[in-house]
Amino acid sequence: MEKLNNSIDRSWIDKLNKPLIISGPCSAESEQQILETANRLNPSYVQVFRAGIWKPRTKPNNFEGIGKKGLEWLHKVKKNTGFMIATEVANAEHVKLAISFEIDVLWIGARSTASPFTIQEIANALEGENNKIILVKNPIHPDIELWIGALERLLSKGIKKLGVIHRGFYTYKNSKYRNQPNWNFLLNFRSLLPRIPIICDPSHICGNKEGIFDIAKKAYHFQNEGLMIESHCDPDHAWSDAQQQITPERLLEMLKKLTDIKKCDQKSKRDLNSFRIVIDELDENIIALLAERMNISKKLGSFKKASNIAIYQPDRWKEIMEKSIHLGRSLGISEELLEGIFKLLHQESIKIQNQIK
Repeated sequence: MEKLNNSIDRSWIDKLNKPLIISGPCSAESEQQILETANRLNPSYVQVFRAGIWKPRTKPNNFEGIGKKGLEWLHKVKKNTGFMIATEVANAEHVKLAISFEIDVLWIGARSTASPFTIQEIANALEGENNKIILVKNPIHPDIELWIGALERLLSKGIKKLGVIHRGFYTYKNSKYRNQPNWNFLLNFRSLLPRIPIICDPSHICGNKEGIFDIAKKAYHFQNEGLMIESHCDPDHAWSDAQQQITPERLLEMLKKLTDIKKCDQKSKRDLNSFRIVIDELDENIIALLAERMNISKKLGSFKKASNIAIYQPDRWKEIMEKSIHLGRSLGISEELLEGIFKLLHQESIKIQNQIK
């Protein structure tokens, strides 16, 4: 871990003296779309133009990217605008093609990060490409060792211009986000690798336009070094992820506001806000779980009614309390707190079931 942390070459991002902004469409669709979007982005705020060339899909027969000709369009953006250009790679062939079209920044997607075999294939293909910037998205599930392992595989091939992309994590529960930010996990990751540049991807965390600014603001409080935000010249008609892409003009409005926040954000305030953001997220998770628990109580009430079973089951209630207090004690939670919480939960559950019966 120490070797990885000390070997990271931060020169590519430290020289900017401001947050790195990567923007462009989810997918390259046409040369016109790529060039128009790039020309509408403000180079005073955006340094890297991105576009997906190959799009991994869960199911077949969906749009899976434009392929090699999209790299030609990206290269034209680089030539015409001076932006650095970026795209996702998922195998050795992607790497070779991207390098042949002088792509500056390659990122590795969440699905690829979750597969050590895929990461190793990409790392092997990148050997000797020491000037390329490689960004690794977090795996779909919050597995620190898997994320760090991907970075170590790249480092073993001489790749030192490394960074990571925080794009959120899969969650089984209902959430206002497409992917749960899991800020506490990010804090733990940062404590292990304090020198690794972290780029936040609000577009994939939110899955919608509405939450992008809020997530970007929180990322700044977490001292992230940059943002990757999807933009499109005509987002409503985008071929993929239309709901999470914004216009270049809307992006500029956001970045101007974020710049003002960054200037006023003292370190002590950032640290305080980081802890508050983690607490807020945990509170949201608790509320979402409470809602699920109450929904189960409704189903249980219907089942008891149909089966003519008494609503109050004293033995079951005793079992719940004993198990909860035992677990809470092992986690350092006071018995008094747990008794209070579970009595309230039990009362609400009985109330819901009585309304049904």
